[in-house]
Amino acid sequence: MQRRTFLQSILPAAAAARHLTAQTDLPWGGPVLDTHLHLRADADACFTHMQGCGVTHAVLLTPAADQDRAKAEMERRPGHFVRSVRTDPSQADADKVLRDAIKRGAVSIGEMKFHVALDSPEMRRVYDVATELQVPVMMHIQTFPHFEGELPYNTGYTQFDKILRAYPRTNFIGHADLFWAHISADVPADRGYPAGPIKPGGLTDRWLSDFPNLYADMSANSGNNALSRDTEFSRGFITRHRSKLIFGSDCSCTDGKGGGVSQGNNPEASRLAGKCVAQETLSVLQRLTSPEIFRQITFDNGVKLFKNPA
Repeated sequence: MQRRTFLQSILPAAAAARHLTAQTDLPWGGPVLDTHLHLRADADACFTHMQGCGVTHAVLLTPAADQDRAKAEMERRPGHFVRSVRTDPSQADADKVLRDAIKRGAVSIGEMKFHVALDSPEMRRVYDVATELQVPVMMHIQTFPHFEGELPYNTGYTQFDKILRAYPRTNFIGHADLFWAHISADVPADRGYPAGPIKPGGLTDRWLSDFPNLYADMSANSGNNALSRDTEFSRGFITRHRSKLIFGSDCSCTDGKGGGVSQGNNPEASRLAGKCVAQETLSVLQRLTSPEIFRQITFDNGVKLFKNPA
């Protein structure tokens, strides 16, 4: 795929989707961009999931070794997909791998899910590439283990404001358990997905207001849990950060309806077992906000953020 903006790539299909709304009644009232859809082994599986849950477009989160496979899927479904790139930042040539993939059409870096610190030299090399080529970086931020022996990912979140200040031209996308636990000022250390009322003043809430270069990926059980646990707080949070929130699924169901999902490796997320995370989160957003803000979060923000400069 030639380097071009995501807008140029995706908007013709989006316009067609809007045109068809009156005839086919799109499930969510318009196009939906899933910014967190992992490339699957079966070439048709990503599109099958999208059709089942009513998503029209997606960013395929793609390892560096699978770039050609993602490009092939993009060519089979023109206008529906763009792709990211990720690689282990501890590898000596990580910056070159990322740079080469972006120059060949990847629109973002991520999801970065490795056992390093957010302020490590390894991740700073990643941020340097993102700044140089002006693509966003999506990071999985988790410290509490989903299963015995799991190591933390992207540690040091409570000091992340230092990185946000040091890299003002880099757009960071926060995601996963600890990032969303910090929607509250009260963050328990004995669980990944806190329940109950949210205490105002959480780091994630504050930093979304304070830093223009921080965005929030609402995918997975972590994003869904954060939105669902205190709906009165969430209404204000969504309105307050309407330009900083992007929809994603990070869903492993096979059909976009909850089929084939297993939470065996993450028992704390069993609340979504047998459900499609995309459908669940889109339903929560639809209940908590207006159609205008729903459209902004589920499509417009992502289209603007995931761009690939010419």
